[in-house]
Amino acid sequence: MSLDRDWLESTLGAHPTDPALYERALTHGSTGKEDYQRLEFLGDRVLGLAIADLLYRKFPDEAEGRLSHRLNSLVSRQVCAEVGRAIGVSDQIKLGKQARDDGARDSDNVLGDVVEAMIGAIYVDLGIDAAFAFVSRNWMHRIDAAQTAPKHPKSELQEWCAAKGRKMPHYEITSKEGPPHAMRFEITVTIKG
Repeated sequence: MSLDRDWLESTLGAHPTDPALYERALTHGSTGKEDYQRLEFLGDRVLGLAIADLLYRKFPDEAEGRLSHRLNSLVSRQVCAEVGRAIGVSDQIKLGKQARDDGARDSDNVLGDVVEAMIGAIYVDLGIDAAFAFVSRNWMHRIDAAQTAPKHPKSELQEWCAAKGRKMPHYEITSKEGPPHAMRFEITVTIKG
């Protein structure tokens, strides 16, 4: 399967100068070819900077802690995967047979990684302004929709324990299942009393 150039231009909102970068960004390690991991590493950092910049400008009176909660929720694997699904990344990913059979095409982990790799490729190919524009186009409605900064579930539980005078929760992994790229964990949380 070769890269759909029309999809790529539409997704980028620009003409790519180095299509091989995007081929790599869309290639999973299971293919045995050069994969997306290095571009994902870079794209993760560019995404974080772009979202931090958007939040800093959008919420000028908000404290650092609240901005951090917003940032963490917006750069999560799940949100990156949602963006990937929305822009049609699933149809473009190159996977080896085993990864295809394991359902990697719809895995939040794989889709999230590929979206970050795409951001890395945009940054290398077209520069920081193009990468920021891509992030803004695909994340701004999520930023606009969030009226209040989300709380991480563990933080919320710990605050509840503190307010009720209870000891902090104890977390224990009780089971793991699934393929490595889509591992699912069951956690038991115990609060004394």
